[in-house]
Amino acid sequence: MAKVGNRQLKSLVCTVCGEKNYRTSKNVKNTTERLELNKYCPRCQKHTPHKEEK
Repeated sequence: MAKVGNRQLKSLVCTVCGEKNYRTSKNVKNTTERLELNKYCPRCQKHTPHKEEK
């Protein structure tokens, strides 16, 4: 059985249009800085950098 602990769900926001497109889990104890991933934005219709929401 999985432990409940350091993992939290975080929203990823497109840096171009500002739309929330993705939710991902992150271990907040090991990675303290914000996530930044290149993901596909359906509104922009291209791959753009997505940052973790504040």
